[in-house]
Amino acid sequence: MTTRNTPFAPGTPCWVDLFTSDPERSQAFYAALLGWEFADQGEAYGGYTLATKDGQNVAGLMRNSGDSGTPDTWSTYLATADVEASVARATEAGATVLAPPLAVGRLGSMAVLVDPAGAVVGLWQAGEHPGFGRFEEPGSVVWAETHSKSFGASRDFYARVAGWTYDVTADSDEFRYLTAQVDGRPVAGLMDSARFLPDAVPSHWAVYLGVEDADAAQAVAEAHGATVLMGAEDTPFGRIADLVDPTGAPFKLHSATLRNPPAVTDGATA
Repeated sequence: MTTRNTPFAPGTPCWVDLFTSDPERSQAFYAALLGWEFADQGEAYGGYTLATKDGQNVAGLMRNSGDSGTPDTWSTYLATADVEASVARATEAGATVLAPPLAVGRLGSMAVLVDPAGAVVGLWQAGEHPGFGRFEEPGSVVWAETHSKSFGASRDFYARVAGWTYDVTADSDEFRYLTAQVDGRPVAGLMDSARFLPDAVPSHWAVYLGVEDADAAQAVAEAHGATVLMGAEDTPFGRIADLVDPTGAPFKLHSATLRNPPAVTDGATA
């Protein structure tokens, strides 16, 4: 089991939470899909709910009252050692501040930004809550990536604000993708989505939830009210499905096991 109880390196996706118009329905859905359990943190934390898997923190949920006009969505937070300094650096690099730095009791401090490409991203400075307690395995978040309609702007912004360096995974007009690294470790993806996203869909961060079997998990999700945008299919990165949960928040399922793995002949893939 991949667990952690210390802060993540700055620039690393360290937390996600779900903005949901129906917390009870969302909890029932993710409990059925991933085996999550939930604990309301009470009025002191605005009714924020922690999701856990095997006793380890995996995500958060908060109620979407509808007042902001924001649809139900998953949000990704990047670790920072100094949220005030990161927000200042981000605004200098072209970001807009949605929520200025805010202390969340003894848990840590947060801020929410819109990056220069239009994607909403959070920042988290850990206190008693470092972020994910369990990650990168079934039942937890296994990957995060930003789908950008302004690829160059996103690349430069996250290099400056999050300290990302990049490995080129693909670089063609058909598919352009960078793997972001922090301290030499892959932590997130950056996809050029200008050719793929409809006009009405802005740049955004996508959350990948790990499962043992993407096809079986997709069936469970559908049975509990999810909508399938793209059915599970093999990719060079695992077997992936795109879905929308019962209240309208998009997410992805990922399993390391492929349905049709490449044939191996004399030690080489066919």
